[in-house]
Amino acid sequence: MKKTNPMLEKLKPILPAIAANAARAELERKVPDENIALLKGIGMHRVFQPKHYGGMELSLPEFTDCVAALAGACGGTAWAFSLLCTHNHQLAMFSKQLQDEIWGDNPDATASSSIAPFSTIREGDGGVYLSGEMGWSSGCDHAEWAIVGMRRENDKGELIYSFGVIPRSDYEIRDDWYAIGMRSSGSKTLVIKDAFIPNHRIEAAQDMMEGRSSGFDLYPDSDIFYTPYRPYFACGFASISLGVAERMLVAFKEKTQNRVRAYTGAKVGTATPALMRLAESTHQVGAARAFLEKTWEEHAEHGRNHQYPTRATLTNWRTNQAYAVKMCVEAVDRLFSAAGATSWMEHNEMQRLFRDSHMTAAHAYTDYDICSQILGRELMGLEPDPTMV
Repeated sequence: MKKTNPMLEKLKPILPAIAANAARAELERKVPDENIALLKGIGMHRVFQPKHYGGMELSLPEFTDCVAALAGACGGTAWAFSLLCTHNHQLAMFSKQLQDEIWGDNPDATASSSIAPFSTIREGDGGVYLSGEMGWSSGCDHAEWAIVGMRRENDKGELIYSFGVIPRSDYEIRDDWYAIGMRSSGSKTLVIKDAFIPNHRIEAAQDMMEGRSSGFDLYPDSDIFYTPYRPYFACGFASISLGVAERMLVAFKEKTQNRVRAYTGAKVGTATPALMRLAESTHQVGAARAFLEKTWEEHAEHGRNHQYPTRATLTNWRTNQAYAVKMCVEAVDRLFSAAGATSWMEHNEMQRLFRDSHMTAAHAYTDYDICSQILGRELMGLEPDPTMV
């Protein structure tokens, strides 16, 4: 029997208000301030924050359950806010000095990110100066810090993919988020001009994947920090896809139950095609949830046992989630294609669910064309292809 999730119980009462804001959120192209206040009011932003700063160190399965439920109310809010949460897990792997800077005076602080290394840097005394137009920074309007990607040369002349952390005062936000899917995520561009990032705010990505980062041993009693950063960073994408698909099942049923064909008067809700589509999508979404829950529980078990995952395990975790997203999108498409012309109207929730569902499969981490190749190489005993990350 599944145990009670206290955070999910706190979340449920505020979901109707977040759902009611969904249309406005799309018009504003960002998460409404009210939604952020509601979610911070129940402390959800602190689920992956170290207990040392008052955080919860919630388990991954408990968190993903919450994200899926939130996505059913508003996909863009879930996308942006889940990243604000998972970035705390990543920040806990940086130096203690950085963590004190972020949470010492403001334990409610969060960070957005733009981690593709499109920046340019020049070395300085004790750090780097970074410039760039860093896009896709979901939830940046509500964050006090940003995690940005770079390639920094090591003492062997190799370019090492790394992350730097900068305060809100070091960048401007360009309001350029005009997207078809996840409109309310506010994934805007950070404009950075020669911002200095000291070394204690920089970590190599590979070190954060292999237990060599500055903050790796800061919390030896924790279950969630003895782990690579990326599985936690990426867990939201699949849970959002699941939540959107689960909501589509309900929306299709509600719309179709009383739907009558305009020209014939036939009742759609009792017609065999609608029943078959609803049944198959229900099975598919249920299978996706079961597959994801098994995968997320493996994440949690590794953390509880302080067992670092092997390459094969990491490959399975990533590609399992991508395949589950593929199933969720297929389930949504099957229903939306039979929901009638009125489902395309802007006021209809189903067209937003359709758009948001496809965005969950567009992220680099959930691209199944890439993930199937990654898994195939692992299964055949081939070395990973460095062009597929």
